Amino acid sequence: MHILLIHQAFTTLDDAGGTRHIEFARHLAKHGHRITIISSPINYLTGKSRRPLSGWKEKQELEPGIIICQTYTYPFFHRSFLHRLLSFVSFMVSSFLAGINIKQVDLIWGTSPPIFQSVTAWLLAKIKKIPFVLEIRDLWPAFAIAMGVLKNPILIKGSQWLESFLYKQADQVIVNSPGYLEHVTKHGARRVQLVPNGADPAMFSLVRGLKKFPQQMNLEGRFIVTYAGAHGPSNDLGVVLRAAEMLKDHKDICFLLVGDGKEKKALQNQAKQLELENIKFIPPVPKLEMNHILAASDACIAILKPLEWYKTTYPNKVFDYMAAGRPVVLAIDGVIREVVENANAGIFVQPGNPQALAQAILFLYKNPERAQQLGENGRNYVIKHYDRGKIAEQFMHLLEEMVGKNE
Repeated sequence: MHILLIHQAFTTLDDAGGTRHIEFARHLAKHGHRITIISSPINYLTGKSRRPLSGWKEKQELEPGIIICQTYTYPFFHRSFLHRLLSFVSFMVSSFLAGINIKQVDLIWGTSPPIFQSVTAWLLAKIKKIPFVLEIRDLWPAFAIAMGVLKNPILIKGSQWLESFLYKQADQVIVNSPGYLEHVTKHGARRVQLVPNGADPAMFSLVRGLKKFPQQMNLEGRFIVTYAGAHGPSNDLGVVLRAAEMLKDHKDICFLLVGDGKEKKALQNQAKQLELENIKFIPPVPKLEMNHILAASDACIAILKPLEWYKTTYPNKVFDYMAAGRPVVLAIDGVIREVVENANAGIFVQPGNPQALAQAILFLYKNPERAQQLGENGRNYVIKHYDRGKIAEQFMHLLEEMVGKNE
């Protein structure tokens, strides 16, 4: 079968960001299927162009069975809400124009957020008279409303209508967290399937890079606490800075903040004002290079703002941390807390509480054998329950069944 994925923020293993979709695409290609991905040349995490396009669109074969078509996208993504909206709409239009000319497609795969690209996916599926799969990775607009990003009553009402419309139009809705099931069903989804986030344990070694990275960063002998991911308003990294301030007398403890986002400069300025010599900011790195950082880490932080809606999420970084055999300091409540506690893979702390975060890190620092055991527990749990290969297999069978019914 030939699948068309519309995904503005698609990343390869050579890019910074989540790799769920390239891992799924590789699994599909390995089993003889073809997948074409229409994506943006602008990196969603950094807001920077990967490389200039020679025209309004450019195609390349990533590997056998996987074609990437990058289309024009308004580039000033991180400037403001209006600029972000322009970026989404420009990609919605350019991806439609590219997608309409792609022939012999058996199924359209849309993914949200941003939700606008799923409008393209729905319309293309409608025109081509083929199944439309809608993947929900974030409960937009609910999260945006809770964060105060979306405030205008008219925009809120319109966004909620669009969300419900797409749920109803999809032949299959897929969610990556069990916390989303009730919401999408309540708002109109007819067929819903959980295809959870997970990780590929083979990507993460417990020893490779263990010595190389600390030497490069002048961190030999230090207890390294890592946060990897977006530096945005929802990530609450100011709490991490305050925890670091509480622990700055412990000279052996060092915090690494790996990634990028609109809050990064403000966080760097705050760390400078607080004279936090125990924090290092590292630019985003490709997924394959994250192995070196996680292998050198002694503990890893997953954190979001203390909002009720965030209790529904399955952040992919948690599964990466666990696959790398690192104890998780989890400042997110809800369904992901259940995973970490069932796995006995880390320590939960109340979101928004820097003192609790500092105490959890100090506990792991003083109890290295316990920290190591928590990490091993997490890796074993991912291998058993959240192996990306097994999840990709589940996803592939679901798509094959849909295409088979449409023939």
